[in-house]
Amino acid sequence: MLPAFSPLALSAARYLLYGVLSLALTLPVWRPLWRKTTRRDWLALVLLSLPGNVLYYLCVAGGVQRAGVAPVSLIVGLLPVTVTLAGAAEHGSLPLRRLALPLLMAAAGVACIYADAPATQAGAGGATHLLGLLMAAGALACWTVYAVCNARYLRRHPQFTSREWSLLTGIATGALSLVLAVPAFLMPGMATAAPQPASAWGLFWLVNTGVALGASVLGNSLWNTASRKLPLTLSGQMIVFETVFALLYGFIQEGRWPHGLEVAAALLLMGGAGLAARRHV
Repeated sequence: MLPAFSPLALSAARYLLYGVLSLALTLPVWRPLWRKTTRRDWLALVLLSLPGNVLYYLCVAGGVQRAGVAPVSLIVGLLPVTVTLAGAAEHGSLPLRRLALPLLMAAAGVACIYADAPATQAGAGGATHLLGLLMAAGALACWTVYAVCNARYLRRHPQFTSREWSLLTGIATGALSLVLAVPAFLMPGMATAAPQPASAWGLFWLVNTGVALGASVLGNSLWNTASRKLPLTLSGQMIVFETVFALLYGFIQEGRWPHGLEVAAALLLMGGAGLAARRHV
């Protein structure tokens, strides 16, 4: 929807707005929330927000612009595998041998997109496409670290509700995004390669407000709840639905039906998540 704007500008805008919205929503309860938030909590929020929000979205936005929605979505779709492996030693987690088939299904789903690469490269050069895939891999690494460390911190600090932690994360992320905002919006050529009309900038801020409210404020709150209530070997599997919906939205935006291997990949990812959930019951 915003191909004229750089990943830097998209990341800066989304997380500035996430910070502003979070700050506004915390105002009614700011005093009690401030009193129970220690310096160590703020440090943890910054260290979690950097890979989990800022770096992750930079990589995703850059990957989508260079490789397309579908390839990036399917690589990030490996999150169920990476989070499960990272959280296998956690309390309440299933032994990896019982999750071997779901993990193999998720890996096979991502393998399908590599087999489909010639079709997805139609609109981009090989080097550009490869860079997009590498950025998607970077996003995968960032969010794996975030998912595991955030879940552990929440379980050790039950004094914060899932909503409170999401809003505090938003404030920390908003502060970090100021580092991105300075070059993105004050240095010529960093936000866009060419001057954009007011209508394009209006759409830019509208889309980023919607993403900040829906995906960040609400989405992070729901994810925090899942992280607190489910073992990592199960909550990690639930991330697959982000991939499925990203694929769906991508196909709608691009005005095309999925390729056969993209359908196979989505089915394998959903099937693996469903099987993992069943084995946790």
